[in-house]
Amino acid sequence: MMDSESVRRDFPTVRKGLGIYLDSACQSLRPDQVIEAMNDYYENYPACGGRSVHSMATKVSISMDETREKLASFFGTDDPDCYVFTKNCTEALNIAAFGLELNKGDVVVTSDAEHNSNHVPWLQLSDSRGAVRRISRSGEDGMFDLESYQKCIEGGAKVVSVQHCNNVTGCTNPLKAITEIAHDKGALVVVDGAQAAPHMKVDLDKLDVDIYCMSVHKMLGPTGMGVMYGKREVLEGMSPYMLGGGIVGLTTYDSVNYAPIPDRFEAGLHNYAGIIGTGAALDYLSRVGMEDIEKWDSMLMERMMRNLEDVKNLHPVGPSEPRLRGSVFSFNIDGLVSHDIAMMVDSMCGAMIRSGMHCAHPFYVSRGVDGSARASVYLYNTPEEIDVFTDTVIHIAETFGD
Repeated sequence: MMDSESVRRDFPTVRKGLGIYLDSACQSLRPDQVIEAMNDYYENYPACGGRSVHSMATKVSISMDETREKLASFFGTDDPDCYVFTKNCTEALNIAAFGLELNKGDVVVTSDAEHNSNHVPWLQLSDSRGAVRRISRSGEDGMFDLESYQKCIEGGAKVVSVQHCNNVTGCTNPLKAITEIAHDKGALVVVDGAQAAPHMKVDLDKLDVDIYCMSVHKMLGPTGMGVMYGKREVLEGMSPYMLGGGIVGLTTYDSVNYAPIPDRFEAGLHNYAGIIGTGAALDYLSRVGMEDIEKWDSMLMERMMRNLEDVKNLHPVGPSEPRLRGSVFSFNIDGLVSHDIAMMVDSMCGAMIRSGMHCAHPFYVSRGVDGSARASVYLYNTPEEIDVFTDTVIHIAETFGD
């Protein structure tokens, strides 16, 4: 089992006692090792990688290559060049959506529980290029429905784009089965992995997805950092989303030759400190162990939900079974809006959670639910913190609930 006390000592906000942080599904805290790696860049070699050839720049370029190698190892693949640095998962999904060059009549299958980052780009392509969208309907509790999905993809599709784990319900989609069905129908598979990559072992070679996007700021890494993985043959067939310096081999006044992958998708100056911090975050997660992190999350989630079981006026959004929720618990209390709940737990016990529709508006609107409060756990949380939080929620439900 993970050494929780050792882990907690690595996080400045935890050491300082700045509250109970239960908002990791939005973004995680950062350990000393990530902060120090970024500071080392700014203090000792703050130059551009991939452009200049002096010693500082060379060190940056080597560090960038090392982070790509760490990504390939972390996600079970063997080609570091298949990892593209982005500023977040949202940008990665947009690069994928617009780079695949959908045309009128091309079918895209998504689910009804997607984050706006995996909904709005396809909506835009439907409006602007005439792509045809089909939406697989999930169960009332948010669980992915393979039967609905198979009906949507019957007759073929060009792209299937789904999340790996849901940011509202915590449900993990059956990604291997989704991918096998999609490939049988000739479709590429794009995955929003923002909520899965920080919390479980993700083996991209075994999953066989074509594109996998993630936000490093949810993985103990810096803000402004994301990653898009793609199979080499898929990336080489895509068009760049942004144009400019760094993505070209040679330009003339009337022509351009694009650079090989991954440079083709990384226009402009990089977030070098962020890339170096990403490497440090991957080192940290690898050292703790993703299997142990997943077990720790599950233990905390089970404790949270068992503590809140049968509380009058409290209603989970999503499955009531903890093992189906990953690291996320969304809920409502009768008579209170979600923002009230969030502000009350913060003021009463210093627990920080999120509230609202969590960028999953269609999911809530289709179910007639006006958002929810959401508590999300990670490796630096403890059972004692969970008890403080749930005791406060119970008090709020019993005192202020309708």
